[in-house]
Formats: sequence, C-alpha cells, structure tokens
Amino acid sequence: MKILVAGGSGGIGGAFVEVIAHEMPEAEVHATYFTSAPDNKKPDNSVQWHRSDLTNADSVEQLANSVGSVDWVINAAGMLHTPDQMPEKSIAQIDPSFFFTTMEVNVLPTLLLARYFLSHFKGSDCPRFVALSARVGSIDDNKVGGWYSYRASKAALNMVLKTLSHEWRRKKPNGCIVAMHPGSVDTQLTGPFKKNIPPEKLFSPKQSVGQMLAVIRRLSAEQSGQFLAYDGAQIPW
Repeated sequence: MKILVAGGSGGIGGAFVEVIAHEMPEAEVHATYFTSAPDNKKPDNSVQWHRSDLTNADSVEQLANSVGSVDWVINAAGMLHTPDQMPEKSIAQIDPSFFFTTMEVNVLPTLLLARYFLSHFKGSDCPRFVALSARVGSIDDNKVGGWYSYRASKAALNMVLKTLSHEWRRKKPNGCIVAMHPGSVDTQLTGPFKKNIPPEKLFSPKQSVGQMLAVIRRLSAEQSGQFLAYDGAQIPW
C-alpha cells in the first residue's frame, strides 16, 4: 500500500501523515510540502517528503514521476484567507486577485494531481482519490451566504471531483473518488473564526483525520462521486 498526502505540511495534511503512519504502519507514505519540510519527521524515516508546488503542472508531473505507483492520493491543500484578506462578508469586498488566488489554490492542485497520477494507479486493487472540500461548497446547503471566493472555489472543486468520478468509472471501475468535508478543525485556517464555533464542534486535526481515515478505508467503488462528511454522512452537492 502506497499513499500520497498532498499538502502534508498543513494542519490537516500533517495529521493525515501522522495518523496513517501510526494506524497503517505497513503503508509507504509520501507527502508534499511547499516551502520547508516539517520538523516532526518520524525518526524511522517512514514518511518520504517531496517539495512540490501543487499549482504548477511541471512540479506535479515531477512529483508523480518521483513517487511512482500509488494506491491512494489524498489532497489536503487549500486556503481560506491570507494575512491580508479575510473571506468576504459582502459582494462589495470582492477582490479579483484574492478570488483568483483562492480558486488556484483550492482547485488546481486536484486537477493536476488527477492528471499526472492517473496512470500511476495502474495495478492497484484499491484506488482512492480524495480531496478535502468544505460543506460551504455545497450549493444546496448554502443558507447564509458570504465567503464568495471560498464557496465558489469549493463548489468548483466538487464539480471537478464529480466529473472525474465518471471518467474513473470507465478507466478504473474498482476505484473511488470522493470530496470530503473535515468538519471545523482547529488549524491556522480556522483560527480567526474559532470564537464562533461551539467547543464540542471544533475538532483537533487528529480527531478529524481519524474519522476521515476510517471512512476512506471502507470506501467502495459504488460510493465514487460522492460528497462525504468526516463521519461518512453524504452531503448534497
């Protein structure tokens, strides 16, 4: 079993790396970082780290060539805000640069990973392609508005995954592609909004990942193309 965690240096990505290495010691784990490798590398070097710009086609192609064959790809890369810009509360706050950056970071990595790793799932008896989305990307579930760029980017990501699942049904009928909502997780991404989240609904990265990993491990080909919450509940698109 070989697993790639894209965005492995982030809060949720790092928890995926740690939990997989602990619960699935037989797995060969690869993970990516953008600027600097995490300090918490396991001493037994069971995790192989790769520097990669997931929004750059050449970089992702090189990553695929370096990693080789895989069974699972989990994309945990994403952004909600920057040091200079918070999610928009109204249409008057739309900034084109922030919008395009949000779309690039939240959508393009999944497209590129899907493109360059497609042939690398050959021979796997349990192909899994998972990308972290967010419940706010559900059009049907949008009851309060706001967060234009983030909502639009996650809705676009969901469409990419849904479309990709149809292609996989033809090319990899035993595979499964899903979008996953991790819940509200105590990371840098949610830091500015923690005061608005009830403590019982704010998960640690390990809590969220532990639940998501349990769902991923029991996925079936019949579930391909679904949008799932951390506990396996289906979310409307």
